[in-house]
Amino acid sequence: MATQVPSISDSPPSAAALEKALAKTYVADARTALSAWLALELGRPLLLEGPAGVGKTDLARALAETLGRPLVRLQCYEGLDEGKALYEWDYAKQMLYTQLLRDSVAAQTQGAENIVDAVDRLAGAESAFFGKRFMIARPLLQVIESPTPVVLLVDEVDRADPEFEAFLLEILAENQVTIPELGTIKAAHPPLVVLTTNATRDMTDALRRRCLHAFLDYPPPSRELAILELRVPGIAKDLGDALVRFVHEVRALELRKAPSIAETIDWARALILLGASALDKELVSSTLGALLKHEEDRRKVEAHLPKLLEKSEKSPKTQT
Repeated sequence: MATQVPSISDSPPSAAALEKALAKTYVADARTALSAWLALELGRPLLLEGPAGVGKTDLARALAETLGRPLVRLQCYEGLDEGKALYEWDYAKQMLYTQLLRDSVAAQTQGAENIVDAVDRLAGAESAFFGKRFMIARPLLQVIESPTPVVLLVDEVDRADPEFEAFLLEILAENQVTIPELGTIKAAHPPLVVLTTNATRDMTDALRRRCLHAFLDYPPPSRELAILELRVPGIAKDLGDALVRFVHEVRALELRKAPSIAETIDWARALILLGASALDKELVSSTLGALLKHEEDRRKVEAHLPKLLEKSEKSPKTQT
């Protein structure tokens, strides 16, 4: 759990103040900043929905950095269960203690008439092996037990099974978890919970009811240019303009995977390393591997390359 350095108070006075503070590392639109601020003020989870690569995960990172909170990330995947998300027992440690204490166990069961009698004598001691001493805390329990407020990122929740959503409801609604051997543990400091989904499947109504919702899409060219200038300092304005307009035209094609904002940034850095000051057919063709991650997409873009370059050159300067 990495601690971030605080940059503003934990309760920005307004959505505009949060948007301004985020702008040091993240270019949010006003609606997204408002949703994040309301989630903070109301103590509600924030569900960020949208295509892959539009900045949902990065918004959680930026919120943690801006608020001066640690970021705890739970990456979801098919088959994820509470043993990986909440806690699990350290069975190796339990076995080691069992071996070390076998003389004590033998003394306690000495004279037992049968197995049932021996088990009854040990019944009072069994809880000692299911306490926090033998527990391995996973992300959700780390968040609940944190001595300071944190940002909990439940990333790509749509990749997990619907049953896992039901498991999350207690922490989303009550800021607490229930462990059979220990009872209910309530968070001393309610976390800011950010869930992301790429909409590969629909979220259950129960989860949606407990969250505020924000949809993040690919940004308009003007905001993507602002992101590019923030993340790639020193990029020439003309090159940045042309690059963003070209990517915007590429996303309009029917591709297996449209370029993400991160891939736009990677491509810009690659072009700067090559000393580029403008886009041309040869340069774009030779560097498409930084922008596109599927060969079929690359072939499709290359087939349309002259038209894409022409359209990006003729496009007006980036508009909001």
